Amino acid sequence: MASLGSEEWKAICDKFTNAQNLTDIESRNDPENDPFRSKYKARDILREIHCSLKSFEAGEGEEDGGVEGGDQRPTEQPVDGLLEGLFERGFSGDSPVGQRTTRLAAVEYYLGVNHVDTEELSAGQEHLMNCMKLLERCRVATESVSLFIHVRNQLGILWAGRDETEMAQGFLETAESIYLRYMKEDGSPPTDLVEYFTTNEKMVTHQERSKKFELAYTHTMYYLAQVYKNLGQTERAATYCHSTLQRQLQLNQFSPMEWALNAATLSQYYITKGRYMEGRHCLSAATVISALAGEAPSEAAAQESEIESERRDQLRQKRAEIARCWIKYCLNLLQDAKKVLQDNIGELDTDLQEDLKRKRRLEEEEEEKVRKSALRFGSEDTFDSIASLEEKVSCLLPLDFTEARNIFLVGQNYVTQAKEYFQMDGYVTDHIEILQDHSALFRALAFFEEDVERRCKMHKRRVDMLETICIELNAQYYLMVRRQLMFELAETYNEMMDLKLTLANRQADTQSLDNHTIKKFNHLCSASAKYYQMFLDSLCSPEGKFPEHLEEEVLRPTLVARFRLARLHSRLICSIPLTQLDNLSKSLENYKYVVQYCEAHPDAAATVETELELSKEMAGLLPLKINRLKARMAANN
Repeated sequence: MASLGSEEWKAICDKFTNAQNLTDIESRNDPENDPFRSKYKARDILREIHCSLKSFEAGEGEEDGGVEGGDQRPTEQPVDGLLEGLFERGFSGDSPVGQRTTRLAAVEYYLGVNHVDTEELSAGQEHLMNCMKLLERCRVATESVSLFIHVRNQLGILWAGRDETEMAQGFLETAESIYLRYMKEDGSPPTDLVEYFTTNEKMVTHQERSKKFELAYTHTMYYLAQVYKNLGQTERAATYCHSTLQRQLQLNQFSPMEWALNAATLSQYYITKGRYMEGRHCLSAATVISALAGEAPSEAAAQESEIESERRDQLRQKRAEIARCWIKYCLNLLQDAKKVLQDNIGELDTDLQEDLKRKRRLEEEEEEKVRKSALRFGSEDTFDSIASLEEKVSCLLPLDFTEARNIFLVGQNYVTQAKEYFQMDGYVTDHIEILQDHSALFRALAFFEEDVERRCKMHKRRVDMLETICIELNAQYYLMVRRQLMFELAETYNEMMDLKLTLANRQADTQSLDNHTIKKFNHLCSASAKYYQMFLDSLCSPEGKFPEHLEEEVLRPTLVARFRLARLHSRLICSIPLTQLDNLSKSLENYKYVVQYCEAHPDAAATVETELELSKEMAGLLPLKINRLKARMAANN
């Protein structure tokens, strides 16, 4: 082959540089009606380079290494066996034959990427497989390992795009194994792909080689995270995603806001698994790294430039999305604590609470051990900032009101931040979801409050933030959202009523309650019943007919609403017998509906087992109570 210093070789290198410039720079300015113009030009140049290399090869008598294949489905050999072959083959990348082969493989790789970028996937696959075939004649060494990984990454992306996830998995796992074995057996910074067509004076530095190689492997991990997610292997997907984010920081190859959003998204996985330390760390890192994107342009600057206006909006939106992830962190932490601490009637188990407090010191020691072994984000510049933010909110389940309130206040602060962007005007659904989370924060905090009156006030705050919106929302466009709000308001009033009932039960009997208390109690009962009935009315047809068959998404809410309505009507305190009779009749009607619907639709019974059992019992007892009341009324007349 011609020497690297020859004029002919310099011409090839210049052509390659031109092709790269067309692909990476000129293509950004291609017109909309000819979006691939520069890449088509680059393809022609790459073909010229391929022909030149083949002619040199023919002059040296080297055998053709190309393959045919079209849209054949390639098969990867088992990873271990493949690697043994790759590392033990006799062709070295630094021999003349190995150099020619590797350079031809590199051109096939670039042609494959070019075809994929121009949406010619079958042709792209063919060139990428040609590259693979040529590389089978070389062992994995400093001169070829980077190309080995790049081509398998590309094939992984291609097959993943076709929803052939297992095919993609094979290529990507092979790329991962090649990297790990190379780093174990050699580890020196390998030749970068652009160096195959670079003159000696333009060679890449060792530091740049290493960075590019590590970045290629980071891409492998990123793609594997997506593959494992699509295969349902969520734990592996989270692990690879976490490692990808860490490596991006180490290599300083990331977009701050994109990185922050990915870290915040990963936190939601950890939260659902109860891994609050990891979730908090991801969110703290997301908050710190997002600040590297800079401040949003001022409104005055944004008005002067459309680009600045768009950037301002994007920064505000993404920071609001991170704030929403923080809200979920605080809410789930409180709710998980409630699940652990509640007794069989949903109240705080004080004995368990004290027992867990005694164990807290041991938990804190264990937390420190986990902290040291956990995969941490950050560099010297950001680690302290991340740690400082973590200290502001606990990752342990709160065990009393003080601890719960501290978490609540953090969540409420992020509610305020999120609402600043997701306002009712323009982001109706998002705004309401944030309000619902705020309501849920109050509900979770109320569980830890021992004072019944203060608990009632917390629930009243929930009503105040949701009631007006529920009434004003357009029923046609926001039907599902309104149903959610109706049901939540009904439940909130119901909880307030139960708390008032708790106070009432401390009296000798309800007759000893003063008129003001009775009026308040009945108001809460009626308000809860009103919203349950509104929910049920929303299910009716335009003609006002209630559906005979309930869809799955409203089955349990509807039956629970009927059950609660029955309970509420029977709880109303009234001294007028006729009104009392009317309330009991409505109560019986709703209990019967639950029983009769489950008899007609046996599958529905599993969704409301407790409510159904109580409904059957009350459907049997209430007629007796109604008959006794009728008898008294007749006797009085």
